Formats: sequence, structure tokens, C-alpha cells
Amino acid sequence: MKKISPANEKLSRIVYSVLLSIAGLLILILIIGTIIGLSRSGNADPFIGSGYIPAEPDSFNDDIRVFSEMGRLRIPLVDSSTLVISIAFPYSANDVTFSEELAAKIDDFKSIVISYFSSLPAANLAPIDEERAKHEILRRFNNNLRLGSLQTLYFIDVTVISPAGF
Repeated sequence: MKKISPANEKLSRIVYSVLLSIAGLLILILIIGTIIGLSRSGNADPFIGSGYIPAEPDSFNDDIRVFSEMGRLRIPLVDSSTLVISIAFPYSANDVTFSEELAAKIDDFKSIVISYFSSLPAANLAPIDEERAKHEILRRFNNNLRLGSLQTLYFIDVTVISPAGF
């Protein structure tokens, strides 16, 4: 048998006491934290702030997609010619409810585009002012939307087909 010296015995008692104290302190912290956690409401602010402030979402991190679901529209014009146009616009796919609203409004968007171009006088059709048309159609689209708004609009292709003989 190995005999333990009194100095080693005293040291081992100190180490044992320190470790027991640390374990007791950790258990006490866990019990207090559990009681505080259970007594606070779920939407309460953090007890100890981390200093982290979430950044505003920037356009580079957004999932930006192009909505082009209206397809190619063929619009009869007042002078018997036909306007063929495709319209697209960017939107954030992260906003699921707005994306669903856009999909539900395809027919409304088509009607807006058709009513705008079919009501233009024949003199305004040959040199179509695209910026003015985009601005007005965008304004009408946004008036029709409830869950968000569009910032820009693109005409993918614009072709005026005149009847034969003109």
C-alpha cells in the first residue's frame, strides 16, 4: 500500500473542495437561469444584450427574380395595327405574400397594359414614348397592388405590326 503524505492529502482536499464548489456554482447558475427563463414571456427582450443589431436587408442579399408571367401580349390598336409587347419587372422572392399577390394579379396586369395601349391615339403609336408608358403602367400596377409595390418595369420587346397597305 502506498502511503499518502499529509501535504498531498491537504492538496487533494483543496482541489476536491475547489472542484466541488465550481460544480455547485454551475448547478446554481443553471437553476437560476431555468427559473428566469421559465418566468419570462416568449417575446421579452434579451436579459443581457449581445450588441448585435440586424442589418437592413440589402438588394445584394435579396433573392431578386424577374416576373415575366404575362407573356407576349398582342394588343389591337386604334389604327388597325397590332402592338406586340412583353413586360417584366424585378421583385423580391423572399416576400412570399407579395409574390403570391403578383401571381394572382396576372390577368389584372394584362388588362391594365391592354387598356393603356389600346386607348392611345393613332398619332402616339408610331413613336411610342417608352419611358412615359412604363411610368404610367407602373403607376397603374402599383395602384392595383396591396401587399407591396414595384420599383421598375421593363419592356422586353415592343413591335408594332401595321396592316398591309399602310
